[in-house]
Amino acid sequence: MKVLEIKNINKSFNERKILSNFSLNMEEGEIVSIIGPSGVGKSTLLRCINGLERIDSGEILINNKSLKRKKDKISKEANLEVGLVFQDYNLFPQYSVIKNITLPLTAVLKIKKEEATKQAEELLKKMNLLEKRYSYPYELSGGEKQRVAIVRAIATNPKIICFDEPTSALDPKLVMQVSKTIKDLANIGKAIIIVTHDISFAEQISDRIIEVKLEFVKWMWEVRSVMWKVGFVGAYWVRPKKNLLQTLQ
Repeated sequence: MKVLEIKNINKSFNERKILSNFSLNMEEGEIVSIIGPSGVGKSTLLRCINGLERIDSGEILINNKSLKRKKDKISKEANLEVGLVFQDYNLFPQYSVIKNITLPLTAVLKIKKEEATKQAEELLKKMNLLEKRYSYPYELSGGEKQRVAIVRAIATNPKIICFDEPTSALDPKLVMQVSKTIKDLANIGKAIIIVTHDISFAEQISDRIIEVKLEFVKWMWEVRSVMWKVGFVGAYWVRPKKNLLQTLQ
């Protein structure tokens, strides 16, 4: 079943185009990795899907419902249906682990505090973090922060979970744990989007890998200026075993 449909979205910051006519469809339980050099718009894409950034044009649909971001408000659909695990975790430093997780449950889903706490503790137990529920982010290791961020992202039971550089600064053992967690989420029907520079990790975990590259366009404009155009190049399948180059533009 198709859960995500991105139709020709465009996104610019000032006069620099970050995403140009980007399109992508995803099914339940599918893992898609997006690779490419820094500055091509990989993380921006995740923020657009999550509703944190407003696209300039095009359309994003989740379960056939269009995400409409009005002015500075994030759409309710994005809040509920898309979880995002940030590269730097983005845990609230003033709150304990348990409150970091229960906050979206009580604030967005309007779940009572007692029930939210119960749900959060169940998820923390699955991640072997229950004993850390009253700790604060500064008391956690990088791997523990990563797992707390994952728990917070899945706490609202989203259809789609986005990971921004999930293996950065992790040792090989923790990379294996993150990999298992992502596969477990896909096995219960979550659509997973991963932004990563780690090509070997992407090849090991993904159903599809999409490579985004910079395309440089220069011209004279009044005195002299350089405009950057980001072009979507293509994708290749890593499952089944035969690699198939799929030109999408």
